[in-house]
Amino acid sequence: MTRRFMVLSAGMGAGHDAVAGELARRLGAQGHQVLVHDVLTLLPAGAGRALRSSYRFAVRHAPFLYAGVHALFLAPGGDDGRAGDGTPGGRPGRSRLLDVSPLPALAEGRLSALVREWRPDAVVSTFHLAAQITGRMRGRGTLPVPSAVFVTDFALHRGWFHPDNDLYLCVTESCAEAVRSATGARTAVPGPVVPPEFGRPPDTGTPDPGTPGRPEVLICTGAWGVGSGLIRTAQALAGHGCLPVLLCGRDERLRRRAGAVPGTIALGWVDDLPRRMASARLLVDNAAGQTAVQALAAGLPVVGYRPLAGHGATGVRAMAAEGLTASASSLGELLWRADELLAPGPVREAQLARAAALFRDDAARFVAELAAA
Repeated sequence: MTRRFMVLSAGMGAGHDAVAGELARRLGAQGHQVLVHDVLTLLPAGAGRALRSSYRFAVRHAPFLYAGVHALFLAPGGDDGRAGDGTPGGRPGRSRLLDVSPLPALAEGRLSALVREWRPDAVVSTFHLAAQITGRMRGRGTLPVPSAVFVTDFALHRGWFHPDNDLYLCVTESCAEAVRSATGARTAVPGPVVPPEFGRPPDTGTPDPGTPGRPEVLICTGAWGVGSGLIRTAQALAGHGCLPVLLCGRDERLRRRAGAVPGTIALGWVDDLPRRMASARLLVDNAAGQTAVQALAAGLPVVGYRPLAGHGATGVRAMAAEGLTASASSLGELLWRADELLAPGPVREAQLARAAALFRDDAARFVAELAAA
């Protein structure tokens, strides 16, 4: 039976849109109709753009400010007064879960109108603000269809939690336990949502072998080219006998600076990332976002280094705690981890085996079942 689904994403970088797009593709392949919508456009005029711009400015130029906002408004804490550190666990009380900002109330009217117009059988959120909006509407009875939330993060913050959403789809069992503990909501653990191209060899051509004797190491900076110490990291890896490939996203200034580093490849926005990963031996990550997850699907080991403030740092710690990635707290440790993971052997194979086990099921199947039920 053909059904209609609405997937709510947000143009905050590219990760949430990537998950929303892949969910839409999978549901469409099952014969369903899907509308993907940016939740930021549901806010009053200009508010969504302002939210995106302020977030981008904070993570690029004032990470200490974003870390403070994250700790104050988002990081979960227990009912016993203990401060949360953003890692899975803790038990925020219901009073601390609801209304983490006034934004959900501001978006409710426009989402209600969109639901009346599109008439979906279920709504799926891939961004925490969307999860707050749909949970609020389900609790108030203004959203008449089931609401699922796909949690893209490995370390949950309070913005994801709302007890009135019908189903939470999580990337790990630890995250699912955090959701159940905080909200009592129903959960499932399908694992991450990644396009199939990352899980198989490129369909055409052969991977670029790079420079003989110099293993290729990707350095991820996200869609916005964000990170600290990136040039120094590339220089150190090049001096260590690696071929660093700095993925600069859409930051042309960073690409020009990195391109001047001897022995380094600097790339802008990459459209053939699966092929790029097929030629690499390691990913250096600072955000625990979709690029790291795509690397795990592609069989590429990951080491977290100099993570972004707030959710980036908590996510990198959470992925390492699960054994899915390694982490390095200094440049020397990064080079040591690189040696450990670049060479064939038990350390590399153990990480890749844990990563492969992460992809358990198809999140789209759970969404379709929720609508059918």
